[in-house]
Amino acid sequence: MYKKLIKLIDSINQWLKHRISNSNFLILCASAVGILGGTASSLLKELTHQVASFLQNDFHWKYKYYMYFFFPLIGIYLTVIYIRIFIRKSKFQHGIASIIYNISHNNSKLDFHNIYSQVITSALTVGLGGSAGLEAPAVASGSAIGSNIGRFFGLNYRNTTLLLACGGAAGISGAFNSPVAGMIFAIEVLMPEFSIPSVIPLLISSAFASVISRLIYKEPLFVFVPSNSWSNSAVWYYIVLGIVIGIYSVYFSQLNRYLFNWFGKIKNKYKKAWIGGIALGILIALLPALYGEGYITIQNLLNGNYQSLVANSFFSDYKEVSWTIILVAAFSFIGKTFASIITMGSGGNGGMFGPSVVVGGLMGFVFSFGLNQTGIVHLNVTNFIIAGMAASVSGVMHAPLTGVFLAAEITGGYALMVPLMIVSALSYFINKTSLKFSIYTIVLADRENLMSQQNKDHKVLKKIKLKYLLEKDFVTLHPDDTPKKRSADIIHTDRNIFPVVDNEGCLMGVLFSDQLLELMLSNKSVDQNQLIKDIAQPPNKTILISTPMNEVMQIMDSMDTRILPVTDEQNRYLGFVTKNGIFNKYRHILARQG
Repeated sequence: MYKKLIKLIDSINQWLKHRISNSNFLILCASAVGILGGTASSLLKELTHQVASFLQNDFHWKYKYYMYFFFPLIGIYLTVIYIRIFIRKSKFQHGIASIIYNISHNNSKLDFHNIYSQVITSALTVGLGGSAGLEAPAVASGSAIGSNIGRFFGLNYRNTTLLLACGGAAGISGAFNSPVAGMIFAIEVLMPEFSIPSVIPLLISSAFASVISRLIYKEPLFVFVPSNSWSNSAVWYYIVLGIVIGIYSVYFSQLNRYLFNWFGKIKNKYKKAWIGGIALGILIALLPALYGEGYITIQNLLNGNYQSLVANSFFSDYKEVSWTIILVAAFSFIGKTFASIITMGSGGNGGMFGPSVVVGGLMGFVFSFGLNQTGIVHLNVTNFIIAGMAASVSGVMHAPLTGVFLAAEITGGYALMVPLMIVSALSYFINKTSLKFSIYTIVLADRENLMSQQNKDHKVLKKIKLKYLLEKDFVTLHPDDTPKKRSADIIHTDRNIFPVVDNEGCLMGVLFSDQLLELMLSNKSVDQNQLIKDIAQPPNKTILISTPMNEVMQIMDSMDTRILPVTDEQNRYLGFVTKNGIFNKYRHILARQG
């Protein structure tokens, strides 16, 4: 049965190859990835919000509100149990970092279970109050769809990676209903090597995902239309906001790094879940705005309902005091930073995309509303909330274009393009200057798993063994030979370098054709009959056969040479290695990987 299925798939692939061009086939695949990715993203939102709605509205018990302390713990614990029971044959990976790792180290292969397991585990985590976002699981599910479709049709690494990125774009587009931001996110974060032809499949998959999201999950992320303009006099305040959020984004990334390493030292997954769940419950009990994704809090602030931040908290008696609202908002964005990292680090499934949006929105609110209370200036609080979202995403993720278009699309704030560009650029610049890597790649860099172009070259060179690149078609000269005696061999060879080898096969030196020809054409008999051992020159550098290929290339580059003699540990001559031979083998490996 299995062999018949493989044969059927192969026949379908052969038919497609002959009937449809590669570019058209990729567009069809991208469309399918967009539809399926948008469906997965919409189902994830629907399932998560159904769980949250049941707990908040349909679940009636006089002690229900005391349970809010335990709901996050239950969600994380159920997630850990699901992973331990149902995903035993492969390692469960969550977050964007794992996708980036698989692109560079695993030929863009994502396990099939990610298509559904990401949806189930994140719905359990976030639906029960885990302070994380749904976007990373949506991206992971969509990317798994793209990866598996590419592998199903036997596509090469480049095209499979493109479909994986299409799935990631569909995940963001479906989660936020923001097709442009989805496409740009895929380019900035997922695509290892971007090319212009990639835009069309990314656009199509992102657009289809947005359409599907509108059909399945009709409720928009934010129901709000911002003001149609922004004041030129406020530009300096946008600059300050971009700088402040840029500095905080560095703290966000460093805290994420530290806490993840701390949780990583706890080997018992259930103990880790208990610690994280209880800590999260305490934070949510103190600051209810940390429950779940946090978008409801931002929606209330956009609507001007600032007192909602204080309602149902220990500070509700002071909700009429403006500075209480500011203080609680400040504690909330700091608490959201801790809560989201704890949720992920303790075993829950979610992402940092959503929390970074919420943190940025809260910071924009604290900044503008706080300044308004001084009476010195009157800022449009709504505009600064939107700008804060863009700045936070740009800094934390090193994705400034994603930050700009995401904030504009999810709020309808296209009139704020210039302020969004200012805050995003400043936040990105500050974070990038302080931290070489984003919140996604810094973990991979710490584990030496981040594949830069230099790393890729090193990885390919490691596959090349020096013994298979030896070139031996060189005329070997002996110490007692003379130019006249070996003139026929010297003239008829295509090589311009000659190894000098003694009777034991040891390398004594090298000679070049121009030296030998000069002696052979000399009118003096003494020149033509000089012994080779008297004119041979010691080689500038000799390479041992055991030398790794990356070291060989470093030596060649440092000496500015294209050829080097190779010997064994006893200095016995084995042949030469040339740059042309290395490059040919390098290109062959790249072609084979493709």
